[in-house]
Amino acid sequence: MIRFVLAGLTAMVLLAGCDGGGSTVGPDPPEPTGPTPLELATPAGFPPLPIPADNPMTVEGVALGRRLFFDPILSGDNSIACASCHRPNAAFSDPRRVSLGVADREGFRNAPNLTNIGWANPRLFWDGRAESLEEQVPHPVVDFDEMDQDWGELLAELQNHAAYPALFEAAFETTQITQDLVTKALAQFERTFISAEAKFDRVQRGEATFTDAEARGFELFFTERGECFHCHGNPLFTDNDFHDIGLDAAPDDAGRSDVTGKRSDYGKFKSPTLRNVTVTAPYMHDGRFATLREAVQHYATGPRPSPNLDPLILVGGFGLSEQEVDDLLAFLETLTDPAFLNNPALRPPTVNGQ
Repeated sequence: MIRFVLAGLTAMVLLAGCDGGGSTVGPDPPEPTGPTPLELATPAGFPPLPIPADNPMTVEGVALGRRLFFDPILSGDNSIACASCHRPNAAFSDPRRVSLGVADREGFRNAPNLTNIGWANPRLFWDGRAESLEEQVPHPVVDFDEMDQDWGELLAELQNHAAYPALFEAAFETTQITQDLVTKALAQFERTFISAEAKFDRVQRGEATFTDAEARGFELFFTERGECFHCHGNPLFTDNDFHDIGLDAAPDDAGRSDVTGKRSDYGKFKSPTLRNVTVTAPYMHDGRFATLREAVQHYATGPRPSPNLDPLILVGGFGLSEQEVDDLLAFLETLTDPAFLNNPALRPPTVNGQ
């Protein structure tokens, strides 16, 4: 009798599970497919980070771009990587006056600081010849004085590599490696170069206070006495525009004019960001100033009557005293972000024997 009762109960349970009314167990959710979306937090006060619709940020895309950035496979003789001229501990700048490319060939301009480079659109390089990070990436790869690489040969190397096809599949759902995907991965990684944890930022958030010297430097920087704020006054500390600051009476580098063809742009160069500026020596487009003091001193006493001198720049300088120069330097030090400079996510990845 007990056997029949148990059998009947079992049948009732099975029927209840089949009638759709008594079961709370549904089908397993589908496994997620494709790259993992990555949302970058925009620091307070910063404008929205422009991200192209056809290159959304993903965990796998950034990881691939990080590996490519530090891999000398991108150069013609496999001797230098992007990081050879854009060093993480120097805010992705180069401590040499000009960088050395393949076979130690000298470039002709100083490698710029890449801090917050994702906000540099739509004009990258000192002369603004690239409209986006995706457009910027191919230039140094093929440049004779930089990586001197043939894209066809590079793509073949990557395609035949033990690891890269699988990494591209994870990032872009294809094992077919193209120039477009290489540039997209590198651009994704470079958009993570976000710096907003300097002392300046902590002061703005009420978490720290300036010293007397820093406060005086802040006042100089953001008033007409120093005039710095006109080109470096927003949270990015660059206006992303082009200026002739009186470096030479007769500039030998056409600068922005090489791109626009306009005589009015001759000798103009893009304002660099001043974030982490204390670790990005030497300074100016040609690395002429070995120290930050020399660079600041130029504005104090040095501007020359050059052809397209910015109207805010005074010939002969602003007449700043040595104390005022010291105060400006103290303030500029507050733009240094140790968390950014030592961020392990922006250092070479650990690759298991690959």
